[in-house]
Amino acid sequence: MNIQAVFIDRDGTIGGNDKVTYPGEFTLYPGVSESIQLLKMAGALICAFTNQPGIARGEASVAAFNEELGNFGFDKIYLCPHQHHEGCQCRKPSSGMLKQAAIDNNLNLRNCVVIGDRWTDLLAADEVGCKKILVKTGSGREHFNKYIDNQFFGRWSDIQPDFIAKDFNEAVKWLMLNQ
Repeated sequence: MNIQAVFIDRDGTIGGNDKVTYPGEFTLYPGVSESIQLLKMAGALICAFTNQPGIARGEASVAAFNEELGNFGFDKIYLCPHQHHEGCQCRKPSSGMLKQAAIDNNLNLRNCVVIGDRWTDLLAADEVGCKKILVKTGSGREHFNKYIDNQFFGRWSDIQPDFIAKDFNEAVKWLMLNQ
């Protein structure tokens, strides 16, 4: 596989739903563990790529997310612990987490993929040239419908997913066949 790294959103993409579910209560969708292992066997670096504002509010800890995501098979974990109004450079749709991962792991982001259920995932990916996959789980169906109905405006309307998958497993199958 020609992909150096796959950046994967957490909530709504690999499990949970369209709301944040904290570690200890979060469950993966069926087949996700196997799909992550397929990507790893193909040689891709597997990176979590997630906004977790509950950390800033004291509702969860970075350590709890790191442990959970590590147990799911992620090689690297990039998370934004800030709330939206804090104005950080890491919170999606900013590409700060992707840029930091590129520095940390000597990645060419044009050879990387982002898989997520929200347009903010795709905006961050587009800003740095990553391939973009939208999954229809979590908030994905709502975002897909907005895309189809041309309800996005400004820069949001310029984003074209490289693939739209029914779920994470289909996204991985597509990557394995097309990369």
